[in-house]
Amino acid sequence: MQVNREHIGIFGKMNSGKSSLMNLLTQQETSITDSTPGTTADTKIALIELHGLGPVKLFDTAGLDEKSLLGEKKKSKVLNVLKECDLAIVVINPATDDFATEAFLIEKARGMDKQMLVVFNLFDTAMPFDDKLYQKMPLLKFYPSLSLEAINLQERDRLIRFILNNYEATGIHNELLPFVEPDEFYILNIPMDEETPEGRFLRPQSMAVEYITRKWAYPVAYRMDLKAARGEKAEAEKKRFDTFINGLMKRPKVVVTDSQAMDIMAKWTPEDIGLTTFSIMMINYGSNGRIDEFYEGAKVLNDLKGGDKILIAEACNHSRIQEDIGTVQIPAVLKQINPEVKVEFNFGREFQENECLSSYKLIIHCGACMISNQKLQARLRDLRSVGVPVTNYGVFLSWVQGHKALERVMEPWISE
Repeated sequence: MQVNREHIGIFGKMNSGKSSLMNLLTQQETSITDSTPGTTADTKIALIELHGLGPVKLFDTAGLDEKSLLGEKKKSKVLNVLKECDLAIVVINPATDDFATEAFLIEKARGMDKQMLVVFNLFDTAMPFDDKLYQKMPLLKFYPSLSLEAINLQERDRLIRFILNNYEATGIHNELLPFVEPDEFYILNIPMDEETPEGRFLRPQSMAVEYITRKWAYPVAYRMDLKAARGEKAEAEKKRFDTFINGLMKRPKVVVTDSQAMDIMAKWTPEDIGLTTFSIMMINYGSNGRIDEFYEGAKVLNDLKGGDKILIAEACNHSRIQEDIGTVQIPAVLKQINPEVKVEFNFGREFQENECLSSYKLIIHCGACMISNQKLQARLRDLRSVGVPVTNYGVFLSWVQGHKALERVMEPWISE
């Protein structure tokens, strides 16, 4: 199971000592250090445990001041990392004269409402610096700062104390399935197809099993034969499902299903049993409880017009088969709603720039089980900033089954 970590990014100009600070924190040569400008060609990542803070993901980023086409690409990636960080550490060499890059970075981080700390890396401890530096970067006064030699291993404890004393941990503890009650049964409907790996459950499935068990409840996995349920053997498959449900010692509270089985489960799940999907579970978890945002986004589907652009965003790059949910099933439904709707795709961990995002009528996002909560929330902040609504695979495929089905999968997430 993926561990929730605080994301701490190290930012600054080339040769300011970012990689040295990374190595100071990790206590090893995680990043290569050299006097050659641009040594850090791409973001370096390290997973560590900081006593007093817990699991941390560190990002050592490239310098923001490289003047080249490659430098512009690096800059774009660095700013994407900034979006995803809980804490930005800005490293400044106070002996330099031009602080335009640092001022730009601080303004960007401030605009994103990031927690920020400043480290003055002293390459020459005999060279003092004065308040003129704050005059050149007036926003500095709002952020705690620390002066040190990043190459001095004796500075590590002081650096960590500085972080602990000035950083308020995000402490993301959103509940995966907040409706789970002790000593109750919860059905996990897991239809397996050609994409399903052998030897393990997918991450959302294994997370659900662990969570339900930890809450002193009983997770029960069920494999539905979707092909049979949609074909000539539907009656026999329905009987098998009913026998399974009725064979439990106690009536199950909720069925959590694969989203692509909603066309069956919306009809087959008894009315006295709750129903939702793994995709809804994951997007609610990763967005820190913002499931209403995806529910509201689905309303756009009632008013699609010819020429509207829809972006299907999938955060992983798995091998896709003929009946793939993102590239085949959802686009097919959209074309049924309006044949003139334009469907585009965004695969993988990188997201589109805001200028591109603003051209879409709606974003349909997967469950985001393969990216961090911080990365998902950065995407949602981008969409809110450009005013583009977003919905989710599970919400979308429930909406397709009608208003009653959509309200039903949302019901377990509504607080009493």
